Amino acid sequence: MKKALFGIVAASALMLVGTVQANEELAKNSGCLNCHAVDTKLVGPALKDIADKYAGEEGAAEMLAGKIKNGSNGVWGQIPMPPNAAVSDENALELAEFILSLK
Repeated sequence: MKKALFGIVAASALMLVGTVQANEELAKNSGCLNCHAVDTKLVGPALKDIADKYAGEEGAAEMLAGKIKNGSNGVWGQIPMPPNAAVSDENALELAEFILSLK
């Protein structure tokens, strides 16, 4: 029984790591990591800081997806985030969920 449980936990962990890596790759390919880093502020805030700010807020993923697509101004300072119209609605939501998953 313990071996089966360990196998399930290990498989779940591998799936989670694969998803995080895939989402980080999407962030890189979408241009997010040109201005943002996971742990440190670059031009824009660290992705973990964004996750902290919106943690537990209902509708946060959809709100962030909208900011990814349409841009944002004044939330994190004077430098605006330009719109990313080339990012699909589905990918914008996936990116938002990835950001919110960072701790």
